[in-house]
Amino acid sequence: MNNGAENEYKSGFAALIGRPNVGKSTLLNHVLGEKIAIMSDKPQTTRNRIQGVYSEERGQIIFIDTPGIHKPKHKLGDFMTNLAQSALGEVDVVLFLVDAKEGKGPGDEFIIERLKNIDTPVFLVINKIDEVHPDELLPFIESYRKLFDFSEVIPISALTGQNVSVLLEQLYNRLEEGPQFYPEDQITDHPERFLIGEMIREKILHLTEEEIPHSIAVEIESIKPREGSDVVDVGAVVVVERKSQKGIIIGKQGKMLKEIGKRAREDMESLLGSRIFLELWVKIDKDWRNKPKSLREFGYDEEEY
Repeated sequence: MNNGAENEYKSGFAALIGRPNVGKSTLLNHVLGEKIAIMSDKPQTTRNRIQGVYSEERGQIIFIDTPGIHKPKHKLGDFMTNLAQSALGEVDVVLFLVDAKEGKGPGDEFIIERLKNIDTPVFLVINKIDEVHPDELLPFIESYRKLFDFSEVIPISALTGQNVSVLLEQLYNRLEEGPQFYPEDQITDHPERFLIGEMIREKILHLTEEEIPHSIAVEIESIKPREGSDVVDVGAVVVVERKSQKGIIIGKQGKMLKEIGKRAREDMESLLGSRIFLELWVKIDKDWRNKPKSLREFGYDEEEY
């Protein structure tokens, strides 16, 4: 495959890190051209490391989208923050995303202090530049440069795709010659079961707004192709912490649960290329975010990382 330095095949790993809700998942989905990370206007949407694979003729970049680093309030929060921080020492480049519209906050300085403890090159990626005036960018960049010596500073809009190609170019410039880790047509290492659960959770976050923050989990109980048919039967349980939350998820005469199922089913059919029959149930597991056993059952197990 390699015909000299100019044509060498490069590969490596890039971690997406930043405060909650700065657009890490939006960037990952844009680069891959498909949705593997759920998107929501609520912070701390990503709970596990989402591994996305971007392939070109010249090489392969494996992106690790981490949960937004924040001050933990429960054991689930501890898991999410530890997961994000552990990614820093395992990659070739760290992409530190910040929000051009929101400006610098204490959370950014918290992250920068942790970046000072690693030798990995760090790119400052300034997202949402489509929402600010260009004149505001230079002082914004300088305020960050005073805190850390970034290898590159790249302003982008993950939503519109502005300058994302520049970011990819700079990433390839930093990577060294390496193997092809995944087949060219593979975009994630997560199983279908995980992606289906995330699709259901995303619809709940969108539809319930502030009523149900992050006290929900989704368990996929079964995925079975129906014999002699192109239909796939999916059974899933939405886990909440309180009785009042169960009522909100189900809705009046079951309307909310039906709408969640309808929207999630559309995404699943696109993912699997099959018709989906989705059955959803809701159960209460009081204070599950602080129970190690429940966290393990729902896939939030630090030992796996």
